[in-house]
Amino acid sequence: MTSAQAALHEPELALHIEDLTATYHRKPVLWDIDLDIPPGVMAAIVGPNGAGKSTLIKAALGLVKPVAGHVRFFGRPYGDMRREVGYVPQRSSVDWDFPTTVVDVVTMGLYGQLGWFRRPGRAERARALAALEQVGMQDYAARQISQLSGGQQQRVFIARALVQDADIYFLDEPMAGVDATTERAIVAILKGLRDAGKTVVVVHHDLQTVRRYFDWLVMLNVRVIAQGPVDDIYTAENLRRTYGGQITLLGPDGAP
Repeated sequence: MTSAQAALHEPELALHIEDLTATYHRKPVLWDIDLDIPPGVMAAIVGPNGAGKSTLIKAALGLVKPVAGHVRFFGRPYGDMRREVGYVPQRSSVDWDFPTTVVDVVTMGLYGQLGWFRRPGRAERARALAALEQVGMQDYAARQISQLSGGQQQRVFIARALVQDADIYFLDEPMAGVDATTERAIVAILKGLRDAGKTVVVVHHDLQTVRRYFDWLVMLNVRVIAQGPVDDIYTAENLRRTYGGQITLLGPDGAP
């Protein structure tokens, strides 16, 4: 799709990125990124270490300042759509020793709607508890966040995003370092969001599960190598161009 064609369809897209470049110490981390993700899909961003996957999400959300390009959510800049965008960062980037309870962490997801001067009340707490129930963590509401396992912490941060009732969700490696049971639970939650018409964008590291979990795929290595429906994009040639060397093409069940 040309830039002109993308502009015509931009309001219909959940995420539209055009000509995005980001650098770190003057070295390009993302180079001339053009990316279109339609609404109502569960999309994976995959690529080797250092490919810029996390930086792409952070640049889209204004957490990293790009040197060029623009980003639109449903045709509008992030500043206009902040309340409609949920974000779950990498678990390793969070200070889990901060003294706060599980329900308070989830309630923080509502601060953007409350503003600076209005404190959360009974209604906000009820929404936070409902989000915890959605991820199976309602019995841990009063626990200190530091007392939870890694998988439990990840579920709590997903609940913090869910409480926003956003239109598009970004998650940075939500399945990293969790057990198989937690991974299945997270995938079920994300698919439920997709089935409810939300758009879900996930930085993902496990090529074996890409075709089983996702319906849209972005292959990234500083540049966008390929993007589109997963069954069209997940090919041996695209894997080679993204990762280099010999990459085994895996089927939907994870077998070669």
